[in-house]
Amino acid sequence: MTPPDPTAVPERQIPRVSVVIVSFYRVAQLRENLKVLGTDHQIVVVDNGSYEGVDALAAEFPHVRLMRLPKNFGLIKALNIGLRTAEAEYILCLHDDVKITGEAVTRLADLLEARPEVGAVCPLLTDSAGNPVPQIRPLPTPSDPDPALQLPPAGDEVAVECVSGAALMFRSFFLRALRQVDERYGNYGSAIEICAQMRKAAKKVVILHSVTAIHETSASPMQKSALAGDRAAGTAVFLGKHHGFANGLIYRVKTALAALFTLRFSVLSAALSGQKIDGTG
Repeated sequence: MTPPDPTAVPERQIPRVSVVIVSFYRVAQLRENLKVLGTDHQIVVVDNGSYEGVDALAAEFPHVRLMRLPKNFGLIKALNIGLRTAEAEYILCLHDDVKITGEAVTRLADLLEARPEVGAVCPLLTDSAGNPVPQIRPLPTPSDPDPALQLPPAGDEVAVECVSGAALMFRSFFLRALRQVDERYGNYGSAIEICAQMRKAAKKVVILHSVTAIHETSASPMQKSALAGDRAAGTAVFLGKHHGFANGLIYRVKTALAALFTLRFSVLSAALSGQKIDGTG
């Protein structure tokens, strides 16, 4: 029997789960969340042009793959950059204000491995006291283009139509089939697009109540007017893509007229031009 070569480089292990986090000016929160997440999984952090305090994270968390973008390109473009770096079979998209343990992440992957009919799985989102927070909603339709988030129903495992994008795990081959999340969305649209594609593929989106994550929603560092405009543009993209060009156009016109009468000029501009959070159309 040939003895092992002591000079041989050990074969690199492909991670089972990649956690992809897009962060923007939430360094303190991100630091605490990375501590909770631990080192069990590959972690990819895409900093969306924060400029302040991010460099220190590379030294504090050497296991984290930190990517810095020169400016805020919007969540979707930054998310796609992180997703292209992910190497694992299962991918967890995680907001930078969500705390989840490595063990909880593993349990989400276990469910996907055991249940081929499930396309995506989420933990139950709670506040720091353990109370569930709004997490589900219907997919947008022409008659209800922006349904509000609601509390999930009771039950250990609940199949739902659409979830928030705060913590959402799916298989990497699903992403390869999509090629990427549609970048006609800016900051708003990744979760509704992924859930709509799951529905199209006849796959379930499941919330696993026995696995929890803390989501203490923080105010965005972006201007509210810019976010409102981006949301209007993203909703128009979704309606046009999934309900026909005419419905997307009707939504744009109605939203623009309402914004004109209420003097919300950023929403007016975004609804008409489709301008995203990074200023591109």
